[in-house]
Amino acid sequence: MKVGYIGLGIMGLPCVLNLLKAGHAVSVWSRRPDSAAAALAAGASWADSPAQLAAQVEVLVSNVSDTGDVEQVLLGEHGAVHGAQAGLVCVDMSTISPIGARDIAARLAAAGVDFLDCPVSGGQVGAVNGSLTIMVGGKAEALAKVRPVLEAMGKTITHIGDSGAGQVAKACNQIAVGVGVAAVAEVMKLAKACGVDPAPVREALLGGFAQSRVLDIHGQRMIDDNYAPGFKAHLHLKDMGIVLDTARQLGIRLPEAERVAGLIGQLVEQGEGELDSAAIARLIWQQN
Repeated sequence: MKVGYIGLGIMGLPCVLNLLKAGHAVSVWSRRPDSAAAALAAGASWADSPAQLAAQVEVLVSNVSDTGDVEQVLLGEHGAVHGAQAGLVCVDMSTISPIGARDIAARLAAAGVDFLDCPVSGGQVGAVNGSLTIMVGGKAEALAKVRPVLEAMGKTITHIGDSGAGQVAKACNQIAVGVGVAAVAEVMKLAKACGVDPAPVREALLGGFAQSRVLDIHGQRMIDDNYAPGFKAHLHLKDMGIVLDTARQLGIRLPEAERVAGLIGQLVEQGEGELDSAAIARLIWQQN
C-alpha cells in the first residue's frame, strides 16, 4: 500500500523501516527533516508537509507526542486534511486523550476522512521487532482496509470499539504498567531488607502466579540498575496525566495511578525524565 508516516522518533523510525521491509511504498514527513535520514536511505520518500503527504497515500500514520501535535499535523494550517484524497484513512499511533481522539475523528469525518486511534504497547523493542501490541478505536471497515499496514508493525491488533476506545485501552495499559513497576520495586525492596538476593526471588516469581512482563523486563532493569529507556519517564508522565485528566472528567478517583504519577513526576523534576520510567524504583527504595 501507499503509506505516509509522520513522526520519526524512537518508535516511528523503526515502524517505517518495517513498513518498507514489508513491501509498502512509504513517504515521510517530520518537523525535523534530519530525523528522516535513515528512512530515506532505506527507500522512503520525503514530503514537504502533512498535506502534501496525504495527497500521495492511501493510509497516513502519525506517531507524535501529544493531542495538540496530532491536531496540528492532521487538522492544522498545513495538516493532512487539506491534501486528503477520497478513501484516506488516518491512523494515529500516538498516545493522546480519548476525548481528544473522538474530537479529531469527528472533525476528520466531516471532511470525509476515516480516523483510527491506534496507540501501542511494546516500547522501542517492539517497534524494532515489529511486535507491537496495537489497540484500535474506530470503524471496523477502516481497520480492515489498513490491517496489512498494521501487521507490518505489530503482532497483536485488537479492535477495542468506536473512536477513542483505543486510547482508553492505552490509558488502562499505562496504569497497569506503572502500578506494576511500583509493585516490583517493592518486591525488590523487601527482598533486600531481608538480606535476600532479589535476582533468584525474581526468577522464582516468574515461574508462578506473579509472572508478568513487568516483572520480567523491569525487574531485570532494577537488578542491573540500568534504566536506559525503553519508555522514557517524561513520556510516561504525560500518559499518566491523560489517565488522571480523563478520570477527573468522569468524576472518579484512581488512587494507585495518582501515586505512581507522583513518583514519575518526582523523577522528571529531578532531571531524570530521559530514563526509563522504571527508575521510580530508586525513589521507592529511598522511602522509609
